[in-house]
Amino acid sequence: MSRFTAIILDWAGTTVDFGSRAPTQVFLEIFSKSGVPITEAEARGPMGKAKREHIASVLEMPRVRNAWHKAKGKLPTDADVGYLYESFLPLQKSVLSNFSDVIPGVADAITWCRKQGMRIGSTTGYTRELMAVVAPIAESQGYKPEVIVCSDEVAAGRPAPWLNFRAAETLGVYPMDRILVVDDTPLGIHAGRNAGCITVGVTQTGNEMGLSHAEFEGLNLKEKESRTHHVAEKFLQAGAHFLVKSVADLPALVQSIA
Repeated sequence: MSRFTAIILDWAGTTVDFGSRAPTQVFLEIFSKSGVPITEAEARGPMGKAKREHIASVLEMPRVRNAWHKAKGKLPTDADVGYLYESFLPLQKSVLSNFSDVIPGVADAITWCRKQGMRIGSTTGYTRELMAVVAPIAESQGYKPEVIVCSDEVAAGRPAPWLNFRAAETLGVYPMDRILVVDDTPLGIHAGRNAGCITVGVTQTGNEMGLSHAEFEGLNLKEKESRTHHVAEKFLQAGAHFLVKSVADLPALVQSIA
């Protein structure tokens, strides 16, 4: 039996959608259609937040804010955030089925963790409506957490701890320091620490690496090591207790902690 009672995992970039491409592509598209294009780095910057908050954060970036003022003749408002969010939801839903494959090795790793007596929960910046697309695809590929808590079901998304508290409450597990929170964004690490959990940053499959599986495998060894080191530094600065390249490596981590 493991010393941990549960694992709470993020979705895009952590357990599904290698590279967290689905939300990134949609953020790029809605801003482009608005007449104020953003870069991929800007689109990925606030990743981990609830999607409406994510859009608001992008609009608060000085370059984007200035570009919006130049294009629209006014600074962005909450109404603009609302308009972009309303554009985001149907577009995100339409592309999700193409970006919901389970990351290689995840299903087997979670099966191993269950056999050690750990409960499996999950949290996401997606809404319940969006997860209705993602979850069945993941289940068909062998990954089904016991609990899914969505951003529209709590008072505030990451870095607030509420997603993790709700997942723990629903699973019926405590104390919080016997729960592993696994995420591919520094915001997810902050949320885990704010909940009093042990945090694990995922360095290669998620938003911070920002590459599809094929793109990542196309790197040479030196490039992989350099980029992974850069991502690892971000997670350590955010306060991650442990790092893994992929959720597929969780069994080895859990054994090493034990």
